[in-house]
Amino acid sequence: MGRKTKEKIKNEKRIKNERKNGGKLMIAHGTTIKIFAGNSNPQLAQKIADHIGVPMGNAEVTTFSDGEISVNIYETVRGAEVFVVQSTCSPVNDNLMELLIMIDAFKRASAGRITAVVPYYGYARQDRKAKARDPITAKLIADLITTAGADRVLTMDLHAAQIQGFFTIPVDHLRGVPILAQHFLERGFEGDDLVVVSPDLGSVTRARNFASRLNAPLAIVDKRRPKANEAEVMNIIGDVKDKKVIIIDDMVDTAGTLVQGVNALIERGAKEVYACASHGVLSGPAIERIQNSAIKELIITDTIPLPPEKQIDKIRVLSVAPLFAEAIDRIYEELPVSTLFE
Repeated sequence: MGRKTKEKIKNEKRIKNERKNGGKLMIAHGTTIKIFAGNSNPQLAQKIADHIGVPMGNAEVTTFSDGEISVNIYETVRGAEVFVVQSTCSPVNDNLMELLIMIDAFKRASAGRITAVVPYYGYARQDRKAKARDPITAKLIADLITTAGADRVLTMDLHAAQIQGFFTIPVDHLRGVPILAQHFLERGFEGDDLVVVSPDLGSVTRARNFASRLNAPLAIVDKRRPKANEAEVMNIIGDVKDKKVIIIDDMVDTAGTLVQGVNALIERGAKEVYACASHGVLSGPAIERIQNSAIKELIITDTIPLPPEKQIDKIRVLSVAPLFAEAIDRIYEELPVSTLFE
């Protein structure tokens, strides 16, 4: 039985069950799943659509000659459950505007419900006032997405989990730890020969969760950051001597913090150092630093596309498409998504 036939039967049953108050139909979500993508990560969007078993939505996002963004939707979305897949990675402002304009277009086209699928949420590091007169840009972005017309947000590994509270709409916050941990388990990484390292105090919860899946002890890099994108490693809390070490973080940006942490671990006797992160931002000198470092391998996911010029032997990419596809199916079927967080 094809997916369209299954959806038709489900909708007919739902319509019968939801007719209330003198025959009025109470519809909580759209009638069919439609996946659309901007230009930030169309490959991931296609993988998600393939896993769900639906075709990609027919839309085009281009720019006018003056640089303004143009969105054209070539199929009806009236009453549909629309999922817009768009990471707000580099070029972050262009990708953000594409997302907002696409959401607005779907809203004005009478989509049943619109979910902003943002695998990587840009501006997440600007989540508080670190000094006087700082903006809280992560909150501004949340307000923009909500105002544009999104009914729900689906994202992964926000830099600060409390960003979920910046939204006034539901947020489903997926975790990359299960995918990363499963990868290492399949390669035989577990037990007393292994140590999981948190790169700072703020990442301890994530690292502890990761370590528990590998049955490994935990160590912490205690560092001080003199200014943005620079870090000075001060101390290693825990025993890493003659151990295989895995550093886990939510993202790798310029890789300065990561490489300094690796050097400190090697100095303290670590046998091999692996690193993993959900988001491979990899800006500036990141690739050169990783290539020249003692890192054995860096594991990232495809929340941000890795262009050919950044593909090196030390970097391996895992796909989050099956996880997002499962989450989208559960959102559509109105089933719990929390099981995917655990």
